[in-house]
Amino acid sequence: MEKSFEQWLKIKKKKPEDVLSCIHNGDDIILPIANGEPNVLMEVIEENATRFQNVRIHQMHAIKERSYIHGRLKPSLSYVSYFLSEASRKAFLQGQCELVPNHFHEVPRLLRESTKTSFVLSCASPLDEHGYFSLGTQSDYVASFIGKVPFFLEVNQQMPRTFGSNQIHISQIEGYISVDYPLHEVPSPPITEKDQRIASFITEQIEDGSTIQSGIGAIPNAVISMLNNHKNLGVHTELLSDGVIDLVEAGIVNGMEKKTYPGKIIATFALGTKRLYDFIHENTSVEFLPVDLVNDPREIAKEDRMISINATTEIDFLGQCASETIGGKYYSSSGGQVDFALGARFAKNGKGFICLHSTAMDGTISRIRPCLTAGSVVTTSKNDVDRIVTEYGMAELRGKSISQRAKELIKIAHPKFREELTYEAKRLGFII
Repeated sequence: MEKSFEQWLKIKKKKPEDVLSCIHNGDDIILPIANGEPNVLMEVIEENATRFQNVRIHQMHAIKERSYIHGRLKPSLSYVSYFLSEASRKAFLQGQCELVPNHFHEVPRLLRESTKTSFVLSCASPLDEHGYFSLGTQSDYVASFIGKVPFFLEVNQQMPRTFGSNQIHISQIEGYISVDYPLHEVPSPPITEKDQRIASFITEQIEDGSTIQSGIGAIPNAVISMLNNHKNLGVHTELLSDGVIDLVEAGIVNGMEKKTYPGKIIATFALGTKRLYDFIHENTSVEFLPVDLVNDPREIAKEDRMISINATTEIDFLGQCASETIGGKYYSSSGGQVDFALGARFAKNGKGFICLHSTAMDGTISRIRPCLTAGSVVTTSKNDVDRIVTEYGMAELRGKSISQRAKELIKIAHPKFREELTYEAKRLGFII
């Protein structure tokens, strides 16, 4: 006999400590990105860590710094990161947790192939009248496991209800608890004059009807703020942030010329302020889809005039972008930069922009370098790079020789470093 809605509620409603019976020695627990992290459930698991042996927790971009991230609960609990954050960066640099190299779109496959995918713990929005929770600000890699892996949900009364392939029926979960706390917010950083100059070079290249990918940061926000005279823009992005709201409300972003999901804003997770979370709540124009779809370069490339905007920390004369290390030390990971660099490159009339300030350390170091700093990691390769932008202009590298690339990059370096960079380029044989 089929269960009624009331029966499902009675069966699936749990207490926080009930999650412990779902975890077994040697399990691999998967947590979502950012606000998908279930705070109350993870606190219960930490407090009872001695009950387990060799349980690994897998996650991108943790929000809260926890004991297991810092290796204090081994061998009971250990942490495996796929993208470092403020909560995990120090722990990795001190050898207390692991980091798995990846392209964001491949994370669901990597988890399937390299872990037991024992269990997913996730936040969710309250249940709707049809018996469905939504994963709220998320779809990311965990939505790929709905119906295939056991889920235990932390239902937050303040989690927005969203639409897309992030819906999970009450019959598909092991249980849920109810909580009520504010979501983590990331305010938009201040936009500097340098950011505005960089953004101006990019916006000149964006045509009406383009589809845009951009993330959190001063430069993407500056770009968004300069699109007021554009028409019929679309959004297909891994990360949805506050900047897009004004463009939607002004009618500039409507998605009418998109080739896939016309009229829809497509993302795989959202991170910003309460204004963003209120905007996506019950907003049918926004769909959250799994990252192995959103970030698949083949899917991205279906859009005409795809615009990808990302940042890097330094670039060498070959065009290699080190976007996940600073001064040769790990800071984050690849994320979706390469996914969208490839997608924009394959798209008809696509353009990929990678941005950086020309200098670092109060103007004492050039970010455009003959060779990357020792220990730096190449994120976007010389073969995949397209346009590089600093406050001094834009260098178009696609299809250019090494000599041409070096000359183009030197032109957009800070003027006080150009003579030195030219000397190094000649010494290396890049410029004859």
